[in-house]
Amino acid sequence: MSSSMRDIDERTNLTNNNQFELLLFRLGEAEHSGQSELFGINVFKVREILVMPPVTTVVGADPSILGMADIRGQVIPVIDLPRLVGCKPRGGLGILLVTEYARSTQGFAVEAVEEIVRLEWNQVHSAEASVRTGHVTSIAKLEGGADGAEGGAEGARLVQVLDVEQILRDVLPTRQPDVDPGEVGPQLHLRPGAKVIAADDSALARGLIEQGLKALGAPVVMTKSGKEAWELLDRIAAEAASHGRSVQDDVALVLTDLEMPEMDGFTLTRKIKADSRLKSLPVVIHSSLSGEASEEHVRKVGADAYVAKFVAKELADTIRAVLTPRC
Repeated sequence: MSSSMRDIDERTNLTNNNQFELLLFRLGEAEHSGQSELFGINVFKVREILVMPPVTTVVGADPSILGMADIRGQVIPVIDLPRLVGCKPRGGLGILLVTEYARSTQGFAVEAVEEIVRLEWNQVHSAEASVRTGHVTSIAKLEGGADGAEGGAEGARLVQVLDVEQILRDVLPTRQPDVDPGEVGPQLHLRPGAKVIAADDSALARGLIEQGLKALGAPVVMTKSGKEAWELLDRIAAEAASHGRSVQDDVALVLTDLEMPEMDGFTLTRKIKADSRLKSLPVVIHSSLSGEASEEHVRKVGADAYVAKFVAKELADTIRAVLTPRC
């Protein structure tokens, strides 16, 4: 079996059970507490982990940019992750995480890598209500203690899962407007009263999605997780049935991210397509997780389309193509 097929099979096995793998790392002592906390990033965003290579300083760059590094012939920006989140490495920046995210490749300098852990998405909880920072999107709860032993609540570890979309937007801001209404093309013509249900745990992504759908003239209800979107769809379906209506009278399309607390986009899509009330709803997956494994599994779970984040025109074209025969 080829390496790419093994990746697809592994991804399928995880997502079939609402699971994923999280790479844990440390950034040093937090300024406000002096403690060294755990941070995490989805393994499928990480292309490779390297001992810190030579970095060339770039004049006039953002203070959180260490510089540029040549990684196997590709020159990429190196982001000082500890500085960005307010940590001070005790032993220097020894590791570079090379990531592929939202159509770009970049390196994140970290103090040390700990381990890779397998989690269920219901172990991950939104951080928006409790953390006043745009750089942490969710909190993952690990059941074992620091020694890996099973334990109760007192033995649990908490991991801060970083919002890489927000980090990249802050450190490498685009000079173009987020959404140019002149580029998204003609507006959608939905059934009167129909709306788009969108799910994304990133506040930045939700804002961009709302801008894009507004430019398309499409009403949207935003949710912060697959679980929240599923509960909303379930209520809409029940209410539609009680009034003798079709769900499509109320919902034109579901747009979902993949990585979300409590329930990921793969699981949400499977549940929609397995429900007789909802299976006719078109589902578009909109994610920064690209690559052969993810895109193959998008097809396997029954999604109607996949589009990588975030180019407003491509999102608009994808939605328009999915809805055109249905409107």
